[in-house]
Amino acid sequence: MSSILYYLLTFAESITSVFGLRFAYEQPHYVVIQDLGQSVEVRRYDARLAIEATVEGADRDKAASEAFLLLFRYITGANQREQKIAMTAPVRTDVQRIAMTTPVQTTSTGMRFFLPIEVAKTGAPAPVDPRLRLVEVPESTIAARRYSGIADEVSRDHNAAILFSALAQSTWNPEGGIFQFNYDPPFAIPFLRRNEVAVAVTR
Repeated sequence: MSSILYYLLTFAESITSVFGLRFAYEQPHYVVIQDLGQSVEVRRYDARLAIEATVEGADRDKAASEAFLLLFRYITGANQREQKIAMTAPVRTDVQRIAMTTPVQTTSTGMRFFLPIEVAKTGAPAPVDPRLRLVEVPESTIAARRYSGIADEVSRDHNAAILFSALAQSTWNPEGGIFQFNYDPPFAIPFLRRNEVAVAVTR
């Protein structure tokens, strides 16, 4: 694909995503195992390949923006083959608070772009930035709570509480920390956005 066509397609995808239209984006395949109500689903995801960035900093939003830019540069050619890679959905974000001996609270923000299946099959190019790494994501079972609006810390915590309440009334147990799936860019119309808060689960 030529650079001009790549950027034209990327621009067109961005315009449609403003209105919550995601047909242009490849998404990881999953099967819904159980619907727990309250917009909570237990899903089984296939194995997949991702590119991941981890950024530490006192400002969570700034760290997330930096991680996103690192990943976006990778798919637009900042890799060892200068290969341009299609954007997919969702973007996964993990935020972990780090204990510090100073008064400043630091967080570690991990973000993943899942790579297209064809790129994974043919071999993804290695990143040139040492803060990026290719990650083989194994098959996994997760519980996810879907919601719309702005995916800030308050809404994430509120929906995580609903997610854990639904799990407490089921046969599924959370395993590990929560993470966020964002299917739309931050400039998408808020009530049309698809956000999810999720956690790995076991019986």
